[in-house]
Formats: sequence, C-alpha cells, structure tokens
Amino acid sequence: MAIQHRAAIVGTPIGHSLSPVLHNAGYAALGMDDWEYGSFDCDAAGLPALVDSLDDTYVGLSVTMPGKFAVLDIANEISARCEDIGSGNTLVRTETGWRADNTDVDGIRAALERLRVDAPSVAAEGSEAVLIGGGGTARTVLWTMAELGCSKVTVINRTDRSEELSPLVTRTGAEFEWLPPTADLRETIERTSVVINTVPVPGTLDLVEACSHAPLFDVIYNPWPTPLAQAARAHGHPVAGGHVMLAHQAFSQFEQFTGFAAPEDSMWAALMDRF
Repeated sequence: MAIQHRAAIVGTPIGHSLSPVLHNAGYAALGMDDWEYGSFDCDAAGLPALVDSLDDTYVGLSVTMPGKFAVLDIANEISARCEDIGSGNTLVRTETGWRADNTDVDGIRAALERLRVDAPSVAAEGSEAVLIGGGGTARTVLWTMAELGCSKVTVINRTDRSEELSPLVTRTGAEFEWLPPTADLRETIERTSVVINTVPVPGTLDLVEACSHAPLFDVIYNPWPTPLAQAARAHGHPVAGGHVMLAHQAFSQFEQFTGFAAPEDSMWAALMDRF
C-alpha cells in the first residue's frame, strides 16, 4: 500500500533514536499500513527550511535537540505548556500551519507515577525535589515539578542559571535553589522526595554517591542502567529510566499525529525489545 501519511523525528545526531521503533510499532498494531515514521538529521538552524520542504503527507514531527527551542519560531499555534516552558518537542500540521506542543511533560509525569508505586511521596504536593542539570530538558522538568505542587526544587549544575530557570518554579510560589556539584549535598538529598537527572553519564560520575540516596528518575537511557541508577537501586530506592519518558511522550505524539489512541502495550513491547 502506498504511504499516505508520514511523521518523523528531527534532530542531530539522530541515528540512535528509538522514536521510529515506537511510532511504527503503533502503526503496525492498528493496521495503519499507509503510515510511515522516519527521521531527519537536522540542526536547529536547518529546521525551518526542512519544515517548509515537507509535502502534505507529513502530519507531524517529533523534535529533539538541538531543535526544541526553534519549534516555537516555526509554529503559528503554541500550546500553553509549550509557551510557558519555552521549548517544545512536537509539531503537528494544522489547516493553517503547525501547532507546537511539549509532550515531554507527559513522559516526565509517567516516570514519576512509576516511582510512586513504591515511593508515594515522590513529587507529592509540598515535597522537595532535586534536579541535576540546567539544559533544555531541565526546563520541562522544572515546569512539571511546579505543576505537581513541589514546594522547592534544588538544581545542581556547574553554572548558576537561576535567573533563567527560577521563574519556571517560582511562578507557583515554590522555592528555587541552585547548588554547584561541589557543594555538600547530604542534607539536600536527605530532604528530597526524588532526584531527577538530565545530564549524560560522564557529567554525573562525581555525583553518584551523593545523589543516589533517594528515589531516582534518570532521563538517560543509553547506556542503561546508568551508574547513578545502579547506585540508587543498591541503596534500596526505586528507579525509573528515560525509556519510560520516551515511551509516554511518544504515546501523546502518536495521538496528536493520527487522531487515534496510542496502542501503548504494543509500542512499549517494541521499545523493550531494544533493551
């Protein structure tokens, strides 16, 4: 059957992406033989030209780094959460152009829900959280933690980006704190309900011992388990990996691209076959 509908992941580097595995498994599960999900290796500067070049068969794009900030300049319609966060990972074709959204929020929420099975206080209203990293994913984490009612989020990052990042948390009345990785983190980790890591493995090695004494959501899934995840498990804490976030942000994108509920079990099984 000829392909009538297309979607794709866009970013660079892109060869490692498992998004095609997830979306194409969804199409197969629903018998959507005229749908195809591919990939484009493209940086932020090239994203506008790429979008302009797409024919009408392209109904949606999943945008990963470094293009997550550029999607706001391309879209003529922006979801409220995407606008608040200041970055997005989803472009959906509409009758008048493109709508931007940030489904990473759905992925973060799902990972935290998984942790709550064993640790109900994780990101509960009034709780504290610790975030490692201050990049693009960190913005979405901070916004989500504020939405969940956290009373304080402490960011561990080499550089102080409080001026840029703190409004994502303080808008709800929560407290924001920045600490360098060299700080004494013991009391902060003892108080926290969850540690969320957004930094690749090499940047976390000096933090493994200090930050592995609480429930952990590590957005990194390659390699998996990370040293931080292994240490947290060894200390008896529940752990959720980035593959949970990846799957659930894709479920939301699938529904926005196709108009159908994502066949979550089939998509999850296809993803797990790669681990």
